[in-house]
Amino acid sequence: MKNGLIIALIIIAFAMIVIGISAKIVPPTLTGVGFIVIAILFYDKKT
Repeated sequence: MKNGLIIALIIIAFAMIVIGISAKIVPPTLTGVGFIVIAILFYDKKT
């Protein structure tokens, strides 16, 4: 379950970054970066 969540967050993050860059708008890009940070925090969580 944890790995599935991390993979889903990374896929969504890259999709949002690509959409933000291609449309030249900042909010989706920042959200994508935020999702990557959340995925890293879930990965580092010990429990």
